[in-house]
Amino acid sequence: MLAIFHKAFAHPPEELNSPASRNGSRKPKLPEETLMEFMSAHPANTVSMSFGNAAVLAYVPPDRSYPPYQRMFGGFDDIYCLFMGSLNNLNVLNRQYGLAKGSNEAMFVIEAYRTLRDRGPYPADQVVKDLEGSFAFVVYDSKAGTVFAALGSDGGVKLFWGIAADGSVVISDDLEVIKAGCAKSFAPFPTGCMFHSDGGLMSFEHPMNKLKAMPRIDSEGAMCGANFKVDVYSRINSMPRVGSEANWANWESHQ
Repeated sequence: MLAIFHKAFAHPPEELNSPASRNGSRKPKLPEETLMEFMSAHPANTVSMSFGNAAVLAYVPPDRSYPPYQRMFGGFDDIYCLFMGSLNNLNVLNRQYGLAKGSNEAMFVIEAYRTLRDRGPYPADQVVKDLEGSFAFVVYDSKAGTVFAALGSDGGVKLFWGIAADGSVVISDDLEVIKAGCAKSFAPFPTGCMFHSDGGLMSFEHPMNKLKAMPRIDSEGAMCGANFKVDVYSRINSMPRVGSEANWANWESHQ
């Protein structure tokens, strides 16, 4: 899968952008170039949606009888979700959120996002922490122009992100797509973490701890986009809000 968001709609950590991308022989590409290459690699079955200059989502259904994990794409009420992996407690979650028994993981994530967006009773980190299984997802709310992404903590699904030539954020489960499109300005998306375009990156496993950028050098000795790990010695000063105040706004206190 591939998701690209204009820099006006997603604000990743500055440490993801490497100076080596500007100075090296291999330069990052524009979003349209990365999308064309992704679609050329899967010419028969790629599904893509563009939202003007704001965003593009592209999805390739699994092409093997027994893929390593599920990939799915769903949309409802101008909210779109790319989901990879599976949730072991999906039936319980569907009942909790009032969804039909047969609703898949992508539709559940959309409903969970809508609940959070509309000032649900739980903080975002608790909602994501309740998901059991190997998973990664990217949500785009085309009405609000917001991005919400998360990666499970068990490492069963891989996700990568980087910065394109125009500053857009590129997210994909395909490392080669990220490398080709972002040059040195990329890194693995940190496990057990979530990203929101307004609130930034935070750990849903340890929401009271800040994240620390860890410098990353590749085999050529060049500085790449940073890894991010929980800083066990640095805690958030404020307690997370609960009740109807637990909306996206309190995410900013984790930065």
